[in-house]
Amino acid sequence: MFDHVLILIAFAFLLAGFVKGTLGLGLPTVAMGLLAVTMPPGQAIAIVIVPAIVTNIWQTFVGSYLRDIIKRLWPLMVGTVVGIWLNAGLLTGPYAPYGTVVLGLLLVIYAIVGLSRFSFKVARRDEKWIGGIVGLITGVISAATGVQVIPSMPFMQAIGMEKDELVQALGVFFTTATVALAFNLTASGLLTAATALPGAVAMGASFTGMFIGQSVRSRMQPEVFRRWFLISMILLGVYLAGSALIKLHG
Repeated sequence: MFDHVLILIAFAFLLAGFVKGTLGLGLPTVAMGLLAVTMPPGQAIAIVIVPAIVTNIWQTFVGSYLRDIIKRLWPLMVGTVVGIWLNAGLLTGPYAPYGTVVLGLLLVIYAIVGLSRFSFKVARRDEKWIGGIVGLITGVISAATGVQVIPSMPFMQAIGMEKDELVQALGVFFTTATVALAFNLTASGLLTAATALPGAVAMGASFTGMFIGQSVRSRMQPEVFRRWFLISMILLGVYLAGSALIKLHG
């Protein structure tokens, strides 16, 4: 049985790494979505956290925008950290079973927003206070599901970062958020020595997938891949939320 779990982990992170290598994001989102099919979100994020931190640190230092990113996004990052820490019990408390439902709904929202090309603009003078609020909401959601893309991702797109700066900004933000989440997991007893082997398998599969994704990026149409990826996220999200609700009320 344990071998089957390791095979699932390897497959999930190979695919998640491929998506990140191709699109520049999506590793925790894809991995959490796939792993949550067979395990609780708390157990899944304990496996996701280390590969997510390492790959995001790598992304953080690829580019020359680090100082400007920190200057513009510090309220978003501080708000996210505070939101994560204030809601540290959500992955293990009485509402933990609903985490899979929330994760499924978030995957659907994330994909619909991406497919619809919905966008809005945030004026430079309003970035700080809006960023803080968005960060708090992102932190609460992350504490419950391990996913940090809603509503932080639309906000970072709304403040008008150009493509390369946005990719680096995602690395900076996700590094900050996943490190804060790692403290939550350690405090709640989810991040233990037992996650070392699954984490190592996840790490190797992630980098293998990223390498493959980067190597084929120039040979495929990223927009076509992105569209089908988002459609698959909708289907996965509906399945996760629906099956979790059936278990809760069945």
